Amino acid sequence: MERVGVVVIGRNEGRRLIACLTSLGQLAASTVYVDSGSTDGSAEAARKLGARVVELDMNIPFTAARARNAGFAALDKAIPDVEFVQFVDGDCTLAPDWIGKALAFLQSHPDVALVCGRRRERAPERSVYNRLCDREWDTPVGEATEAGGDCVIRAKAFRAAGGYSADLIAGEEPELCVRLRMKGWRIWRIDAEMTLHDADITRFSQWWRRSMRGGHAFAEVSARHAGTPFAIWTRSSRRALFWGLALPLGVVLGAVLIHPALLALLLVYPVQVARIALREGPAKPASWIYAFFAVLAKFPEMQGVVRFYRGRLLKRRNTIIEYK
Repeated sequence: MERVGVVVIGRNEGRRLIACLTSLGQLAASTVYVDSGSTDGSAEAARKLGARVVELDMNIPFTAARARNAGFAALDKAIPDVEFVQFVDGDCTLAPDWIGKALAFLQSHPDVALVCGRRRERAPERSVYNRLCDREWDTPVGEATEAGGDCVIRAKAFRAAGGYSADLIAGEEPELCVRLRMKGWRIWRIDAEMTLHDADITRFSQWWRRSMRGGHAFAEVSARHAGTPFAIWTRSSRRALFWGLALPLGVVLGAVLIHPALLALLLVYPVQVARIALREGPAKPASWIYAFFAVLAKFPEMQGVVRFYRGRLLKRRNTIIEYK
């Protein structure tokens, strides 16, 4: 029988971590929990639930990628013949039949390195930001170019790729998928419930910082693989710079240097909102909400892009952008 292990990462997840580990059932015995400086007793709670615990040295700059790599290394040592690894964030719970479906797919598709399913938000009704996250997770089924933090991966593929890029402060999962595809592996999203995620985003400022983190990831990952046929997020970075910086700056400068009437060009933003909403289905209020935030997100995403390039220009390492 195939050997399956689990790597869970978290910091101060409290009851969410307990729910996560409980959802693993018998797999808790082959689980490594990587704690990143929790002060709420998470590490001890994980030990009581049967997980092996790795506590990261927080004197070294933290990234989720570094935590996942540490978890895999500990799992590889504890279970040398591990074949498949489920990565899951500590604010998620695993669907009861997910592992079985994921393994069945991987066994019947030997060229697939990584498989993921449908991640859902636990409480989309709590805030518009949680609902936006739930929509973000609803990606097409089939062959994919990227995956998120929850996935099942072949251990041999993970080793061959060198694991996650530990220096990335965001976007480490899609970046790993780029390197896996470079090596001839395929990435797949199957039609199966995978995890329930608790974003717990209730404030606009949280949403803004999360979007800024996304922009940073767009810029760093696209820059890292620029010019390759497997590059991702180049257009996302350019759109953030255009809508969030170049266009409004150009309009304002034009209004100052040429004529104030040029400020009317800023009406392109509500027009863009309407265009997206019409594409999504104008009769649904959710379409207009999504469209509004999709356009607004270009501003914090632009901040993230600029932050990455500023750090690269100054040869300064950026730190993680936390939103909760």
